[in-house]
Amino acid sequence: MPYPKNHKSKTKERILASATELFGRNGFQKVSIGQIMKLAKMTHGAFYAHFASKEDLYHASVRQTLDKSRTARLVKGPLSLQHLTELVANYCNLQELEARHRPGPEAVLFNEIGSEKAEIRTLFEASYLRMKRMLETRLRALSRLKKLPFSHDRQMIADRARVILASLIGAVAIAKSLPGEEERRQVLLATQRQILLMLGVNEEEAEAMLKY
Repeated sequence: MPYPKNHKSKTKERILASATELFGRNGFQKVSIGQIMKLAKMTHGAFYAHFASKEDLYHASVRQTLDKSRTARLVKGPLSLQHLTELVANYCNLQELEARHRPGPEAVLFNEIGSEKAEIRTLFEASYLRMKRMLETRLRALSRLKKLPFSHDRQMIADRARVILASLIGAVAIAKSLPGEEERRQVLLATQRQILLMLGVNEEEAEAMLKY
């Protein structure tokens, strides 16, 4: 019986979904093609019918993750302070940290910090710069509308975007390395709380947003 016309695309999607889950949990170096194909319930040999290399698959996984992530959707949402603060409050709480099937663009960033592989460092930079540009666009627009407690000066906005990303990525990287769940939770909460305060959210509102 011949395969249906969409068989090849569905097979590729299965491989990509398995790779995205494993890369999001473990990073590029700790994942093998064999592990990806085992999770996809396919033979190792089928891999090269769809991807030239593990690097090629990783590139595709990163692109898909960035395009479909909840964070990306929030950043592209309506122009309001509420959506920007939701981006911070929902960036990566403990539920998302443990959700294996829903990696966000932060997975690309905190999994590959300090990678010595040139291709991965390039992807890291691209992912970081994309997130930074999206944040700058929102911050600049909201500042011009007088909805943020700082000016829309280009350097000021760029620095605020850097602080937000560095704080969140660093917090997640630390949280993933801590064995104690309570301290992991507190690291993430403290970081998110400080960013919300920087964005002009009062302490009471910040606490309400971070309850989960």
